Amino acid sequence: MTTETTPAAVTMPASPRPPLRERLGDNKILGFLGRLIVQRPLGAFGAAICVLLLLTGIFADVIAPEGYNHINPIDRLKPPSAEYWLGTDQLGRDVFSRIVHGAQLSVIVAFAATSLSIVISAVIGITSGYFGGRFDMVSQRVVDGWMCFPDLIILIVAVSVLGPGTWQVIVILGLLFGISGSRIVRSSVLSVKQNVYIHAAQSMGASTLRILVMHILPNVMAPIIVLFTTRLAAVILAESGLSFLGLGIPPPAPSWGGMLSLDGRSYMFQAPWLAIIPGVALTIAVFGINMFGDALRDMLDPRMRGAGAGRYVAAVRRDRPSSRARQAGGASQ
Repeated sequence: MTTETTPAAVTMPASPRPPLRERLGDNKILGFLGRLIVQRPLGAFGAAICVLLLLTGIFADVIAPEGYNHINPIDRLKPPSAEYWLGTDQLGRDVFSRIVHGAQLSVIVAFAATSLSIVISAVIGITSGYFGGRFDMVSQRVVDGWMCFPDLIILIVAVSVLGPGTWQVIVILGLLFGISGSRIVRSSVLSVKQNVYIHAAQSMGASTLRILVMHILPNVMAPIIVLFTTRLAAVILAESGLSFLGLGIPPPAPSWGGMLSLDGRSYMFQAPWLAIIPGVALTIAVFGINMFGDALRDMLDPRMRGAGAGRYVAAVRRDRPSSRARQAGGASQ
């Protein structure tokens, strides 16, 4: 009598987890965010701070419980409490509301001045790097002469001539950082214009404007984006420094630098939160923007992008036995 045996169930090995890029699909934005979180967690934290700063600036009127110049004399110099989260100043104004509106002011000045500086840097850097020759030499000598002067001296002289104000500060900072940043764009253009597709476009009779806009500019966008993020933090610091010296945006505008100078210094011992809170807000904003800018630079720069692969290859070579060790082992056998 024969007994039929049922075959044992075969367990299939678990399929390997697909890489992050395949799990996120073809969405480039999600793929970039995923790589940012995995490869540069500190940069992702900085990006979260930048988003929080941007949203605070956009919805400042909704977030702030009071206006930035709403005076309550009976509640002057109140410490942080449930009613006033960050306390009040010497006029009874809510510090939290002034910090929120100060974020709005910083966002406006930073994005406007940085956008102006990027346009100036792109125009000078692209034209100087592409045309070369005498035009490049003259323009770069002007840039070198401009960079010889300290930034603070240029800012103080320019504000003294034009006067304090929001738009004056935006124009001055845009010119200051735009001219100095043109050298970064120019260095990228010098390498891009040697590529074959530039010579092909020139041979086909493409106009100079078309070559600059359609071929040069898209291929130097990576350093321009990194330059934009790094300039944001520099503009916020410069505007706060001018306001601290009394040459920036005049009161009662809630500039973080002005709050440090007028309120913080005068009542540093009686109400220390007036100096600590604007300083902490300024530090967090600049730290987040710098971390996000460094992460962008590492991810967009091909030389930095290969750093991870280099470390992996070095680890493999370290763990792999050398050829002499393999030969010695074979001879002993």
